[in-house]
Amino acid sequence: MEHSHGELIDHLEALGAAAVAFSGGADSTLLLALLRQRLGSKQVIALTAVTPYMVRQEIGDAVALTSKLDVRHELVEMPVPEGMEVNPTDRCYRCKRAMYTHLLTSAAEYGFDRLIDGSNRDDADEQRPGLRALRELGIRSPFIELGIDKAAVRQIAREMDLPTWHKPTNACLLTRIGFNVRFSMDQLQRIEEAERFLLELGYTWVRVRCHGDLARIEVAPVQRERLLTDAATVIEGVQRFGFRYVTMDLAGYQTGSMNE
Repeated sequence: MEHSHGELIDHLEALGAAAVAFSGGADSTLLLALLRQRLGSKQVIALTAVTPYMVRQEIGDAVALTSKLDVRHELVEMPVPEGMEVNPTDRCYRCKRAMYTHLLTSAAEYGFDRLIDGSNRDDADEQRPGLRALRELGIRSPFIELGIDKAAVRQIAREMDLPTWHKPTNACLLTRIGFNVRFSMDQLQRIEEAERFLLELGYTWVRVRCHGDLARIEVAPVQRERLLTDAATVIEGVQRFGFRYVTMDLAGYQTGSMNE
């Protein structure tokens, strides 16, 4: 389903002043930019939840984006939610429930009685337990309401010259670890540093899945051959962060590959 910019911003205008749950990804950046365009800077605020299992670079990117968009931005610190220490199968629900509860409280403190998020129609079509938490808390998702999918988000963002239009989808570091496995902050740091190392080498869509002391690397299919060519450099680099074994997943980059 295609929608013009006008239809989108008219829909957002009807919602009125709002706080945006802002991750700095393609979806939330487009949502924030449209609100800023239609309502002005005083009618919108970006709220970013900061958890111990977030990729730290994402926080820095989010701060830079809100500065570019001239939107007020607040970071909302939160601890690991109760029960998530062992990476349970319902972690996304637990996380979103706790995260958006914190964000709702912060939104009210900053004078906003509405919190919206950038989930799109593709998110609604997939197995996303986190969306259940959002619905329970009354969080609205304008892109889902209008039937706008990820491809449309990227197209509109590109037309608006937003730098995130082609940004790879990101997810928290817990998605790099198997379910029902107790994790440590040191482990999450190793994963994040290994992924940053690969990104700096020029790999675009990349995940480092952690299986104890084994790192299973996923890259975009078009970069698998290059990863083999770079094997010696990659092994040496990733092992510096505490992994003993380094492997490449022949299936390539896949979202949710640890869910099985």
